[in-house]
Amino acid sequence: MRNLVLQNKKPFLLVGKIVLLIMFSSLLNVTDCFCARLKDIASVQGLRENQLVGYGLVVGLAGTGDGTQVKFTIKSIRNIMERMGIISIDPNQVKVKNVAAVLVTAKMPPLAKIGQKIDVVVSSLGDAKSLLGGTLVLTPLKGIDGKVYALAQGPISVGGYSAGGAGASVQKNHPTAGRIPNGATVEREIPVDLLSKKELKINLFRPDFTTVGRAVDAINDMLGAPFARAIDAETISLRVPPEFEDSPVSLMATIENVEISPDNKARVVLDERTGTVVMGKDVRISTVAIAHGNLSIQIKESPQVSQPAPFARQGQTVVTPGTELEVNEGGGKLIVLKQGSTIGELVSALNAVGVTPRDLIAIMHSIKASGALQADLQVI
Repeated sequence: MRNLVLQNKKPFLLVGKIVLLIMFSSLLNVTDCFCARLKDIASVQGLRENQLVGYGLVVGLAGTGDGTQVKFTIKSIRNIMERMGIISIDPNQVKVKNVAAVLVTAKMPPLAKIGQKIDVVVSSLGDAKSLLGGTLVLTPLKGIDGKVYALAQGPISVGGYSAGGAGASVQKNHPTAGRIPNGATVEREIPVDLLSKKELKINLFRPDFTTVGRAVDAINDMLGAPFARAIDAETISLRVPPEFEDSPVSLMATIENVEISPDNKARVVLDERTGTVVMGKDVRISTVAIAHGNLSIQIKESPQVSQPAPFARQGQTVVTPGTELEVNEGGGKLIVLKQGSTIGELVSALNAVGVTPRDLIAIMHSIKASGALQADLQVI
């Protein structure tokens, strides 16, 4: 017997990974506005991280390194040995099962000084099975200009493992990538001269005209004069006041703690893979009617077998399929949302209808298509 059931489940439940996250403050009777510090929503132009990368070898692996088919690992081992004075090496005699070729990446923080320690990420390049227990050999890390800015070396911390035999294997996380905390030492600085600057540029992480206007007003109120002005929705030009010309650090320490109420576009984010729905408090709905109904289809097959009587001279066994089909369409409910309805009213109405998060995703698509959703709809 085969039983197939298709139905929209009811009521509104969060099951498994299907999670509905609704963020709105209009239902909470909150009178105080949300404020963020300037340092949390913006940064000074020119003070940024720089990406570093290098090629190196990880040694000391317990037979989980690259195979003999990875030729560049063999060449790298030969080059290292030759630099150490061992010049007569036959490549055919080199076994690389305890060595793995890797790419080493790091982020050099702004204003990093010589001797400062930074973290590095080590990732396998060849067919190594695991980097667990390995040690990175001294590796130069270069910037986009080809210059060496840091040197990396040390034991690798891997957040996973792999083991197995001929019949079964087990693996947790990714054993072919790991980290070395404080594994690189800065050897070259990226020059940043703040003392010579008469004007600083401040960039918002999320461009918005309302937010940049509020930030300019807050900075000028803090400094007591119109030293800041908005260039566009992202950039603020700050003229250094005379009393801070010899101390730009004091200027930044003064304004970075200025509290600003950031503003964002009304946005609805849908993740169809997990059934997650996130909606901001500023989402508005125009007048719209929504109908929702349940559909249940049940199919049962019961084969009927007909065969001749015992000791019969003639006849044959016949199998006749028997199918039972039942369709039950629940009575759909129609709800009407008035113009200007908030996201809280929408959720309450849909919850009363009995939709699930995945149903809500389809409904939000339909509302957007009808032009009634006054928000940006993003699908990730």
